[in-house]
Amino acid sequence: MEITILLLILAAVGYAFQARDERRRVILLGTYLGNYQIEKLMATLTEGYMRALGETDQAREDQIWSMLGTTETALGEQFGRFASDFSRVEGAQSRVSKLPLSIFYTARLFPAATFDLRKALAIHADGIQSAATNSAQRSPKDKAFVLMAEMLLMQHTCHWFCKSKTVAATRLVLRHQTPYAKVLESVAPATRRAYAALTGQ
Repeated sequence: MEITILLLILAAVGYAFQARDERRRVILLGTYLGNYQIEKLMATLTEGYMRALGETDQAREDQIWSMLGTTETALGEQFGRFASDFSRVEGAQSRVSKLPLSIFYTARLFPAATFDLRKALAIHADGIQSAATNSAQRSPKDKAFVLMAEMLLMQHTCHWFCKSKTVAATRLVLRHQTPYAKVLESVAPATRRAYAALTGQ
């Protein structure tokens, strides 16, 4: 009986530490994101892409793609500034556990099992800006497809930082009906290579 009680106490203490660590991460990321309209721009693009893809009139479809260009550029610029701002965060606060489930103090106890969110956000900034400016000269539909994948992978990384890799992957499926592997496959090759090198995925 005493062992059971002790285990329950340890579990409760561990949960409290984990919850506090997750709150710290959410607040840290939210503090920086709050200075930008990144989420609003992403929502506008997602809605616009759905409208363009569902349009039956070619002239109207072309008009929608053209109108979205300004929003795409704004997203690329704002995310670039956000990543630059976040790069000033102390290194110890920006570590992300590579383990399937987040465990508090992983960065201190197992630093090799972590990666730096600052570097991940820099990769996302490059990927989003490259897709937004269409440096690869993709068609409007292909451009939208790649930029959507870049946005989803970035969201996945943010959720990974705040919660865990498993939670982030689950949210991708539940919210966007897209598995993590498919998102990683759909981003630009440069993003995929850099992301894999950083996270070990």
